[in-house]
Amino acid sequence: MANSFVTPPPAAPGDRVAVIAPSSGAAAYARDVLALACDRLREHFDLDPVIYPSARQSDEYLRAHPEARAASIHAAFRDPDISAVFATIGGDDQLRVIDHVDPGVLRAHPTRFFGMSDNTNLHMTLWNAGVVGFYGGQLLNQVGTPGFFPGYSERYLRRALFEDSIGELEQSESWSDDVVEWTHDEYAGMEPEYEDAPGWTWRDNGAVSGLVWGGCLPVIYWRYAADRDCPSMERLDGEILAIETAENLPSAERVRWTFQALGERGLLERFDGVLVGRPQTRNRFEDPGKEEREQFRREQRDAITAMLDRYNPTATAVFDVEFGHTNPTAPIPIGGRVSIDPASESISFE
Repeated sequence: MANSFVTPPPAAPGDRVAVIAPSSGAAAYARDVLALACDRLREHFDLDPVIYPSARQSDEYLRAHPEARAASIHAAFRDPDISAVFATIGGDDQLRVIDHVDPGVLRAHPTRFFGMSDNTNLHMTLWNAGVVGFYGGQLLNQVGTPGFFPGYSERYLRRALFEDSIGELEQSESWSDDVVEWTHDEYAGMEPEYEDAPGWTWRDNGAVSGLVWGGCLPVIYWRYAADRDCPSMERLDGEILAIETAENLPSAERVRWTFQALGERGLLERFDGVLVGRPQTRNRFEDPGKEEREQFRREQRDAITAMLDRYNPTATAVFDVEFGHTNPTAPIPIGGRVSIDPASESISFE
């Protein structure tokens, strides 16, 4: 498997990069946030963002035309002048889009793709095509952050764009899941609440390494439930599972059920290690207190640990890693190789 993966060539300052909406059409009503994110691509990375039609179309249109979103993906990957492709945002129906995506196009024109959440679907399609994609660097919620662009996010997005590897992953000093509404008039100048990062929590079963597979937990559940081109158990053997939960704040019980289902399918036992992204603990509908938020993270960690104890007791796992729906983040390479060493408490992407 490792020899069959292609890491797309790096971009370079001055390059053109595509901005597409392969999932929801939220960018159509968050135009100011999209403009802020594109400005940051220009100012921080000297890139020239090219906004494709899908990124300007309404959510109603995109939901009615999954084939149009697939065409946007094909066009961006095929364009020889495009050196990276950025998703605007995630959503909840990209399952319908991948039916129209030709993996042969992705393999024939390997391009660095940045997206997360519902874009797990496209990452799975890239995986099946043998092309490395980057889980993170999404424009509306990771580049177009309110107030300022976190230095941690900038550093690792720069590596993911311009270098062969993002290298060793350091722990961030602070983190935030504070929700600032895109429609707020002062969005670009607002300062979200950042707090001290809790650090990583280790389940130590020795050093492991392997190819990264995974993404957003509910999306992976949807793919298996809908029988959408998921890797067989034979294709997942010795990999590293990278998983994170979404902004709908799933209960620890729901997370446990999903891991149990993966365990009963015989999947959890196939992974040598597990990386778990720091979970979001509040959204625009729910904003519990600090103690409740800490309890949410702890209960989710305990639920995942219990399922690993049952289905894969020898796996090494790391919790509260900087990827997923919180900020700051590092775009981690799905299909890239990672080494996890509990003795040195290090995570390194090769």
